[in-house]
This record gives sequence, C-alpha cells and structure tokens, in this order.
Amino acid sequence: MSVFSEPDPSVNPLVLLGAELRKHRKMANISIERLAEVIQFSASLVGFIERGQRTPSRNFMQRYDDALEAGGELVRLWEHLTRAASPRWFRGWLDVEQEAHTLHTWEPLVMPGLLQTEEYARAVIRGEPGITEEQVEKAVAARMERQEIFARAAPPLFRAVLDEGVLHRPIGGREVIRRQLERLAEAVESPRIKIQRDLAWNPGRLRPGGNDSAGGPAGPSGAVTVGSRELLSPAVSGSRGTPR
Repeated sequence: MSVFSEPDPSVNPLVLLGAELRKHRKMANISIERLAEVIQFSASLVGFIERGQRTPSRNFMQRYDDALEAGGELVRLWEHLTRAASPRWFRGWLDVEQEAHTLHTWEPLVMPGLLQTEEYARAVIRGEPGITEEQVEKAVAARMERQEIFARAAPPLFRAVLDEGVLHRPIGGREVIRRQLERLAEAVESPRIKIQRDLAWNPGRLRPGGNDSAGGPAGPSGAVTVGSRELLSPAVSGSRGTPR
C-alpha cells in the first residue's frame, strides 16, 4: 500500500489527482477515448478530471483504478486528498458517518452537506471569509467524497429537518438552487432518505436514545447532526462540530 504525505496546501488537490491519473494512463499506453469506453464514462469527463476541472466520484475512481490495474493506489490517493481537505477537528466525525446506521440533521441555513450538489457546495464554501480557490476545491472534493456513504451495501438511514428558509435561499443563483432542489427531489425517492421542512423545530428532538451515538453541537451554519451506531457496548457519546 502506498503511503502519501500531507498534500501541499499550495497545490490544487484536483490538479494533483488529475496529474496522477494522467500519468498512470499514459504509462499503461491507453488513450482517453479507449479508457472512457472501458470505464463507461464520457471521454470529455475523463479529460476534465485529468485536468483537475471536475471532482471525480468514488465510482469513477474505482473504475479508473480497475481499468489501469492500479491495485487501489489511485482510489487511496483520492481518499487521502479528500480526507485531508477536511478540518482536523472534523475528521473524527467522518469515521462516525462511515459507521453510522442512522444520521439525523437539523439545518437552519443551508442544504445538508450530504445532499448538496457540487455547484451548491462550491457556492456555500466560497462564502467563507478568506478562503482561497484551492481551499474551496479541496473542501468540495471532500464533501462529495462524504456522500459516497449512500453507495454502501447498507447505506445509513438519513433524516434531515430543514428550516423553511433553506428551500428559498438562492445560494449560487437561480440555476444552482434549481438543480439543488432537483437533487433533493431525487434523494427522497430513496426509502433511506427522509426530508422534512419545519418553521419552528427543536433540534433536541434529534437525540436518539438507547444507541451508541455521537452528536455535534451547532457548527458554522448552526446545524446539529447526530449519528447512531448499533449498540455493541455501553452507550458512549461524543460531540463534534459539523461543517456544512
């Protein structure tokens, strides 16, 4: 297994990842067109990702890795770069998300991070004071990686309660919010995802009982998120701030 050092903060992680993908593809002497045919993604998307202009999904990375017989190296690099983009204080919560069978969240200001489109996430993150474009792209990639929990064989049950204003706040502009609302409509088709809107809701209702749970106090967006795992030992609680 390859061991990766912490990414250079001055380097856009998507550009770094794309360069590694391109290098491995050329070493295998495979054209973009042929690779796209094998992994069943468009050649234009492969090109965008190799140039660091799009954020690849886990599915894309796994197929790319398999096609080049990279033995998981490219997937591990992708995981490393996206995880490193999260604040250090938040990385423990990522482990909770990966293991949780139930996730509850209350969002008073923005859409839940686990259901955000890439465009919406980028608009939200760009609103943070002093953030650079490189940091924005790192954070967007990390957020998209988190959403892969819904692709698990046994995805978590996710329940989100949204303040009414979240649905009407035009973050990123009309087209961005339109596509974000379409994403929510698609999400609720899953029996594992429930979304409720509420004007006056008490986040204390989220606290589950009788399970091993980890909860987060209000994060930068005022959000509260609770994750529950099956009880394997006496209940243990921890708290984490949860970025959007």
